[in-house]
Amino acid sequence: MEDKTNNKKWDLEERTAIFGEKVILFCKKVPVNPITAPLITQLVKAGTSIGANYCEADDAESKKDFKHKIGIVKKESRESKHFIRMMAVAVPELKDEAKPLWQEAKELNLIFNSIYKKVS
Repeated sequence: MEDKTNNKKWDLEERTAIFGEKVILFCKKVPVNPITAPLITQLVKAGTSIGANYCEADDAESKKDFKHKIGIVKKESRESKHFIRMMAVAVPELKDEAKPLWQEAKELNLIFNSIYKKVS
């Protein structure tokens, strides 16, 4: 896996895939216990579905379908941000590693919010 974040900064398919990969790698470091187990599941689901749903939106059959799917992407990015925050509380020793993930989830959410609002 090569880091393509600089030359592909605006390739949202690649950017969302990289985010999903980073979420998986982050979650693999989290010690599993009764508190973290559901957080891991939720974060992996939300973090990896951003890219999958963006791909679906990119292949939408109509403007209405596109808006609906981008709406899902927007929700999943916001949910990822939430679960990263919860993970930082549950596993304080990973807080520094969680910060850039949280920032990327925030940026993705802002991007998809903007796209959503522009689709009439």
